[in-house]
Formats: sequence, structure tokens, C-alpha cells
Amino acid sequence: MKKLGILVLACITAINLWAQEEFKIGKLTFEIKTPTTVKLIGADKDITKAFLSETIDYEGNSYILTYIGYEAFEGCSALTSVTIPNSVTSIGEGAFYRCTSLTSVTIPNSVTFIGRYAFAWCESLTSVTIPNSMTSIEGYMFRGCKSLKSVTIPNSVKNIGVFMFSDCSALTSVTIPNSVKEIGYKAFYGCSSLTSITIPNSVTRIEQGAFAGCTSLKSLTIPYSVTSIEVGAFDEHTKIIYR
Repeated sequence: MKKLGILVLACITAINLWAQEEFKIGKLTFEIKTPTTVKLIGADKDITKAFLSETIDYEGNSYILTYIGYEAFEGCSALTSVTIPNSVTSIGEGAFYRCTSLTSVTIPNSVTFIGRYAFAWCESLTSVTIPNSMTSIEGYMFRGCKSLKSVTIPNSVKNIGVFMFSDCSALTSVTIPNSVKEIGYKAFYGCSSLTSITIPNSVTRIEQGAFAGCTSLKSLTIPYSVTSIEVGAFDEHTKIIYR
């Protein structure tokens, strides 16, 4: 029994050591997570393009890329494009934070989670595709993306998080699907070019400052399904129509 315990302990220790192993390929750094998967944990700051492959080969072994980690590309100001493979299921908090030259990104349907600030202050980002696999959009995700002009939110999303599109000053239109129930605190704060938005009958709550600073939004139709509107949800100049 004692030998068996020692053997089990040795195996656990070996797994822990192996799971933490890091390696670098080109300008990208990965971490081995399981015998078959890896996580992308970092990139050189001067990287200009990132074509991520589903399979990562290292020392004779093949791993599946499943996760883009916390602040993996943070501050990569020269990065203009990135391709995310269908093997990726999660994009960590701040993964592309302040990638100021990134112009567009397509998020595959395999992704079910994207952390806060994932694309915040990507000032050149003009378009983004949010996959149907997403059920919730975390707060601050596109904050400060001042070149983002239009966004279509998929029918799978139920909540729009705090500061979600705040300071997206070029945003002119947003399609909110009939699945959304809550529009979070200052979700569209400072979207000064937003001229129209349709709030579906599914929405029941609009939090404080949700549309504050939307200086081009002259009128807004609120469905009777909305039972909670917090103080300061809209600017005083915005005419509210209930239907």
C-alpha cells in the first residue's frame, strides 16, 4: 500500500510539472495544460499577424490549442490581424487589450467564453463577429473601440455587460436580439454616433447610464416588457417612447 501511495504521488507530481511546461514557437508562447491541449499565454510585442493553428507541434508531440490566455496579446500595438481556430473554446480577460492596430477579428463558434476587456481599446477595430455559441457578453469587452461602426449580437446572448460598448464613438447601429434580457451599467455610454437602436420585447431591465452620452440618439422606443429602468439610463435630450 505504501509503494502504491508513493507511485500515485509521483504520478501527480509528474503531471503537475509537465502541465506547467512552457515553450515558444516563433513569436508565440504556449503552456501545456493536458496531455493533448495547450494554452497560448503570450506573444512578442512586435508581432504583426497571428495565424493560430488548431494543432501545435512541439518536440514530437501534437497538441490542440483550446485557450487564448489572460492578456496573451496585451499591448501588441503592431498586430493587425488574427485568425482564431475552431479548437479554441475560451478567450481570457484582456487577451487583446490595447492591440491598437487590430482592424478585424472573427470569433469562431467553438468559443463559449470571452473574458472582460478582451478587445478593449482596440482603437482600429472596425468589425467583429460574435458567435452564436456566446450566451453572455462580459463587461468592458469592446470599451474604447472608437473605430467600431456596427455590431450584430447573436440570438444566444442574454445579457449585455457593463461598459460593454462604452466610448465606441463611431458606433452607429447595434442589433439587439430578442434573447437579451438586461442591458448593463453604461453598456453604450459615450456612443456619440449612435442614432438608432431597437430594444426587443425580451428586455426587462436597463441599468444606470446604459445610453448616457449617446448625443446623437434623439429618440428611443422602450417596450412595455421593461419593468426596471435605473436613474440616468438615458440623456435628457433623448425622447423616450413607450410601446
